[in-house]
Amino acid sequence: MTPPTIRIAVIGGGLAGASLANALIRSSHLSVHVFESAPEFSERGAAIGLSCNAQRALQQFIPSAQELLGAAGAVPMRSSRVMMGCGADAGAFVCDVGEHGDHEPSLVVHRPSLLRELLAPLPREALHANKNVTSIQETATGVELKFHDGEVETFDAIIGADGVFSIVRQHVVPREEWTGTPSGFYDCRNVIPYERAKAAIGPEYFETDRQYGWAGDGAYFLHDVLEDRKMVQCIMSGVEKESPPDRIHKLTRTFMEEKLRTMLDGPIAGRMMDILLDQPNPEGYSAWEHKVTSTYANGRICIMGDAAHAMTPWQGSGAGQAIEDAMVLGALLSKVSSSADIPAAFRAFDAVRRPRCQQIIDSSRGTGQILCGQDPDVQLDAKKMKESLDSRWKFIYALDMEEHQGHAVQKLEQLRKG
Repeated sequence: MTPPTIRIAVIGGGLAGASLANALIRSSHLSVHVFESAPEFSERGAAIGLSCNAQRALQQFIPSAQELLGAAGAVPMRSSRVMMGCGADAGAFVCDVGEHGDHEPSLVVHRPSLLRELLAPLPREALHANKNVTSIQETATGVELKFHDGEVETFDAIIGADGVFSIVRQHVVPREEWTGTPSGFYDCRNVIPYERAKAAIGPEYFETDRQYGWAGDGAYFLHDVLEDRKMVQCIMSGVEKESPPDRIHKLTRTFMEEKLRTMLDGPIAGRMMDILLDQPNPEGYSAWEHKVTSTYANGRICIMGDAAHAMTPWQGSGAGQAIEDAMVLGALLSKVSSSADIPAAFRAFDAVRRPRCQQIIDSSRGTGQILCGQDPDVQLDAKKMKESLDSRWKFIYALDMEEHQGHAVQKLEQLRKG
């Protein structure tokens, strides 16, 4: 007997929402609609890293994931190499993160290019841009959505993939958890042509496709290759004592020289400063996070991606965790034959995903403190930094995707039985 159609609304059409829609359309009994508040589906920001766990999760619901990533111009990174950017060990090699023979190399991919490829397989009639949600109301028969244009629709379930400042989150967690909080870091970036980066930073750093990070006193620099080696992303992340009201730091040479005063005589800070300032209206943005979230689910409504667990970028896991979320939600909702089971599916999602994401949130923040020379036990000692960093990624990479989905489905069955 064919199960009844279950209507699901995904709020947010960025990488998280597009990944989730791909995971859900595999189940023929799910009718999926993605609503994006912006006039068109788009991604802000430069590039993201997809480590081996993110790639394995994506392959669980997009078997042709490697082809998709190739079409997005993803560049394999042999490793993320950490160097010392200042201090007594300036210029010294610290360690290679992720250079292991037992898993796939991490990829660096341009956000808009990846979103383009994730949207391509989705039915056009399922994608709705310029749809700003103004009201979410759970009823006896489903969840009613109202939009700014006056349209009203009812769905069996709502999934919020609408980012760190999520509207859907307000219908899931207590008021005191509605918004993220400053993480204590900010970042700025510029994307420049490959040959220009090679000349400005040094050709020796482009002999192998490798992400380079430079640890420093209150700041960290990173550069990596993207768009099939046509472009290079250059980033500075810094310690932030106080977040501006609008989250924006206006970057000037005076501002950056003050922030980098102990690093400017090192091997990288001056070069990267020049690159970051050489763009229209250079700005830095406070990185916000959800330090603690008490639940990802409330009845027929749940949250995923940054809406559930916004995290700092220090371990390159934000996009990967959204993809893992999509994988687990796809596995759970494929087993739901009645809309009455949706609350149990969302509670099972919360049970398996929240502990892992919380561990990464806390680990990532601590990693940032190490790389910015703020850990009192490590400071800017290259040997101690290597010892501190060596094992921090292992638990992220080691997740067995089939086992993780199995745990979620098992939890769903337990909840069904009461």
